[in-house]
Amino acid sequence: VQLQASGGGSVQSGGSLRLSCVASGHDFHPNHMGWFRQSPGKEREFVAGIRWMVGTTTTADSVKGRFTISREYGKNVLYLQMNNLQPEDTAVYYCAARIYYTANYYPDEMDYWGRGTQVTVSS
Repeated sequence: VQLQASGGGSVQSGGSLRLSCVASGHDFHPNHMGWFRQSPGKEREFVAGIRWMVGTTTTADSVKGRFTISREYGKNVLYLQMNNLQPEDTAVYYCAARIYYTANYYPDEMDYWGRGTQVTVSS
């Protein structure tokens, strides 16, 4: 399984970006996919997650109302629409997948990771 994230860039405060993550591999049937981010000196943190088949989403409080996770099930593509970006959203954003069900999106419980895409928000 390979996850390839793209769509990062540099924007001003209040701007928008949409991240994409394409999953490839034989018999890719995760229970969950999600977005995480990591900024210098900080631990990797959960941003948003989605139950892959049923589409149920979970979003971190820090981005609720601004970020939306979605997917194209048949094309194995995961998205993160980010609106009203703020400087504190600056980080490397990673997509990840977990094969088995979990009640929480802990970074160390995800099975596959993409390489990450940089998002920089200036004030």
